[in-house]
Amino acid sequence: MPVLSPHKPPVIEASAYKGPAAIYVHWPFCLKKCPYCDFNSHVRDEVSHDRWREALVREIDSFAERFPGLSASSIFFGGGTPSLMEPDTVAAVIERVRHHWGDSEIEITLEANPSSVEAGRFRAYREAGVNRLSVGIQSLRDDALKFLGRLHNASEALKALEVARANFDRVSFDLIYARPQQSLEDWRTELTEALAFSPTHLSLYQLTIEEGTAFYHQFKRGKFTLPDEDEAAALYDLTQDITEAAGLPAYETSNHAALGQESQHNLSYWRGDYYVGIGPGAHGRVPATFPGTATAHAQIKRPENWLESVEAFGFGTDTTEPVSAEDRFIETIMMGLRLKDGINLKGLEDRLGVGAKGIVDFGAAADLVASGHLLYDGETLRLSPNGRPLLNFILGKLIA
Repeated sequence: MPVLSPHKPPVIEASAYKGPAAIYVHWPFCLKKCPYCDFNSHVRDEVSHDRWREALVREIDSFAERFPGLSASSIFFGGGTPSLMEPDTVAAVIERVRHHWGDSEIEITLEANPSSVEAGRFRAYREAGVNRLSVGIQSLRDDALKFLGRLHNASEALKALEVARANFDRVSFDLIYARPQQSLEDWRTELTEALAFSPTHLSLYQLTIEEGTAFYHQFKRGKFTLPDEDEAAALYDLTQDITEAAGLPAYETSNHAALGQESQHNLSYWRGDYYVGIGPGAHGRVPATFPGTATAHAQIKRPENWLESVEAFGFGTDTTEPVSAEDRFIETIMMGLRLKDGINLKGLEDRLGVGAKGIVDFGAAADLVASGHLLYDGETLRLSPNGRPLLNFILGKLIA
């Protein structure tokens, strides 16, 4: 596959900021592209693991030169399929992050697919430093897994889950619901079976159709239908009831956890913290010179082009963009309202150095409080149970 000669990428502005940041590492390769997936994932016959190990480590070095004062608050290996990474690569990345940005005990998550080959690596990932595994089970039904384009069956998924639990104290797994022709009782049974494994964290996503995916084109041609708005709302409500009763309430729109088992890495996104994106297609929000502001960066998406750029220049940045304190305020509200605890406006004002007035429409907020969709105590905004399914509508009213 031809690779264009790399052009020198834009340089991200350095910052003397001292404080925490989450570290995201993207592994772009999969054995097969799932039809619902719009992530930056690619299928390749061969991958040079030695080159990729060196490139990931080198890009971390480049970011550390520009942001020496960061302290890593978490590390997350996402993809793609990170469980296709060699454990030596995972270990090298973790070691380099700790070398530059602190060696304290932090949450280190790796996403894994439950094929038998990958499950055999779980112990090696733990030895490399991973302490939390997120397993992409997606369904406990073979017909649904086939429809979703997954390479594993339900039996393999459960076996991988057993191996994960034998090697990690913290294990999360994903399920996709609101699938074609899925009834309330079908989902009640499947979710109850999942909860029988006593998980401490679950990510439960309604199936959505993203433009550019294989499902998008199939859906447009009428190859399948999804539950309508009322059916999807009923499935969502059932999900909340069952998980709440099982001691795994939603702490975010699609994420459920026992007390203290929330994903610290994802909380960084939802709370508007700084984060660094390493690897092809990774995004970040890193500190800028002026307090409260940030630089948004996106790395080159195509794996081969990113690799060539890192080998030539030390980093594979595609774009950078300044983010004002006001824009960060808006972003944090949009993400923070996904959280059950909402967003503390007073704390956000103090952190970013801008006021909520002119950003938040407090008249609309009062109307939403009166209608029972929003809760506001003078400092913290959060959605009521009735408001959670209407997040996008509420944001459209709330942001001035």
